[in-house]
Amino acid sequence: MEAEAGVMERSGGRDSSRVGVGVGHNNRIGYVKKVISKKRKLMRRIIKQAAAAVPIMPMSPQLQQLFDSCLDVFKGPATIPAPNDVHKLCTILDNMEPEDVGLSSELPFFKPTNMVKGNPRVKYTTIYQCDNFSLCLFIIPATGVIPLHNHPGMTVFSKLLLGTMHIKSYDLVDPINLDGSVPCSQLRLAKLKADRVFEAPCDTSVLYPTTGGNIHAFTAITPCVVLDVIGPPYSKKDGRDCSYYKDHPYTASNGEAALTTEDSDSYGWLEEIEMPENSQMDGIEYLGPQVIEPTC
Repeated sequence: MEAEAGVMERSGGRDSSRVGVGVGHNNRIGYVKKVISKKRKLMRRIIKQAAAAVPIMPMSPQLQQLFDSCLDVFKGPATIPAPNDVHKLCTILDNMEPEDVGLSSELPFFKPTNMVKGNPRVKYTTIYQCDNFSLCLFIIPATGVIPLHNHPGMTVFSKLLLGTMHIKSYDLVDPINLDGSVPCSQLRLAKLKADRVFEAPCDTSVLYPTTGGNIHAFTAITPCVVLDVIGPPYSKKDGRDCSYYKDHPYTASNGEAALTTEDSDSYGWLEEIEMPENSQMDGIEYLGPQVIEPTC
């Protein structure tokens, strides 16, 4: 009997212990369920509020037309659009408005009186990019600068959607030597292609791999937005890395034949430099109308 009592006592101890754990465990499960339920309700409320705060952008027929045309025009890295393709893309871009990429001149940022203190940084966002081309926006605050840079092997369509901007561009007179190598001189002769102020709305500008102002710089006079179509996009591994330049007034001191005074105003010396500090940009998420890719 004492043995049985001992067994029963131990058994009872274990059973009561199990029950105790069971009751406590059930209580904790109930508590966790309540917490999870509250969190789910809170999350649903946050999602609803976020959806209300960021309305879904309707599709832009103009942007979709531009995208579809780029798919048709840019067939690979060596693509240089034919004149009729250039005309087609320029016509589409010329008719595009800021609203086609989800922007408006009524936004506070684009008010002419909006001045950014300190060093104004350029922002960029990519609408779409593939191996053959990219669609991107550059948002430049007043006095912001994109310094002189090149576009190796690229064709670029630039459309000023908003603002007033000064553009300066050059083409290298001697892009390569006869043997295909790059001239070793530190200064390279370049022909000035543009040096003036553009105000939106204005015609689309086009630059080609070696002509049309392949090396250019933007300086925003008022807050600006530029829509760029770049084909093919920059790619360091494919030899399309960006180089930066500083321009110098033309002189005959580099061993070149002297130009007339009239001609010298149309030329300059370009010195390749390290990436300038003011070339740093901030990437931001694109929240405008989306493009629809073909399903084939």
